[in-house]
Amino acid sequence: MEAFLQKAKDASHVMMTIDGATKNRVLKEMAKALRDNTTDILEANKLDMQDADTNNLTPALKDRLLLDESRVEAMAVAIEEIAALKEPVGRVLDGWVTEDGLKIEKVSIPIGVIGIIYESRPNVTSDTAALSFKSSNVCVLKGGKEAENSNRAIAKVLQDVLEANNLPREIVSLIPDSSREGVAKLIKMDEFVDLIVPRGGEGLIRYVSSNATVPVVKHDKGLCHTYIDEDADIQKAIDISINAKVQRPGVCNAMETLLVDKAIASDVLPLLKEAFDDAHTQLKGCSATKELIDVEDATTEDYDTEYLANILSIKVVNGVDEAISHIREYGSGHSEAIITENITTAEKFLNGIDAAAVYVNASTRFTDGGAFGFGAEVGISTNKLHARGPMGVEGLTTYKFKIYGSGQIR
Repeated sequence: MEAFLQKAKDASHVMMTIDGATKNRVLKEMAKALRDNTTDILEANKLDMQDADTNNLTPALKDRLLLDESRVEAMAVAIEEIAALKEPVGRVLDGWVTEDGLKIEKVSIPIGVIGIIYESRPNVTSDTAALSFKSSNVCVLKGGKEAENSNRAIAKVLQDVLEANNLPREIVSLIPDSSREGVAKLIKMDEFVDLIVPRGGEGLIRYVSSNATVPVVKHDKGLCHTYIDEDADIQKAIDISINAKVQRPGVCNAMETLLVDKAIASDVLPLLKEAFDDAHTQLKGCSATKELIDVEDATTEDYDTEYLANILSIKVVNGVDEAISHIREYGSGHSEAIITENITTAEKFLNGIDAAAVYVNASTRFTDGGAFGFGAEVGISTNKLHARGPMGVEGLTTYKFKIYGSGQIR
């Protein structure tokens, strides 16, 4: 592991010398290479899908794992979008002259070597590699065992492009020891690794956060809520709620709990029940919900659960204040939404909720690097420091101060 990470560290010094035009050209070549090697990538993914059937992976995990031609094309498009972003490194963020005549510039720079630990989704391999490359970082990747063949195939395509451009393959690499012991080593290698980004289940996040000596930016669970206010447009409320839960239930920005103002509950809940029944959603609800529609009991544990499946908890609340209180108790700081036509209530919700992304009259499913215009993301950070929300190229930079003097002493 030490020898592997030393090569990654050495490669990070090379990355710092590559200009923006070269990075963009290489990224475009990576996108083309993914398209040209689609067949090989899909063959590798087929092996992973067969293993997924053998190991009885959940439908949600299989959906995350599956690649097809359209998903490989989406990976290539994401890399092209990342290439089109403005150069994140070398930007003067601020500048001033001190009383002593020192000219000071605050300049964006790469973080260095970034270790990314993730599960299931092989597109994360290309997304994070491209984001790291664009921001002049080296990425050390640890994907899940269930996607091992897919990740290897994708990484090889990207590494071959690097090699063809006389760049170190180690700029994008998979860690040689993908076992739990390998992860335990990686997260303590602060001599070589500058940042760890874990994205996966609660157990993984908790383990990495508790044991790492390398700084960590968490891609934590997404226990997302949508609150339908008494001043909501009912059709908007139904459309947004269905999208937030059903469009892709197994992802972190999907809604897990629906809160409904009691003033509108008798009007909207029967319509929501009909729409969710059509979508085969398993519904659970509080006693007030059960008085209006036929659903299972929702327990305290349900309101604290990220289902990652087509299951939804519902709670009737007494206005926006109770909705905010519920989210403060159960929310994970990921994404929360209010449906209302009342701008005062909307602003109260926006200002009262402490989450990475807070929406008015839109689905939480938009919390995504691509949807935000970042091309892709390394993860959705629920941290409050360094980066928060979809973590794109700017989240993969830090800064240093450049000071220009003319002989000053102190």
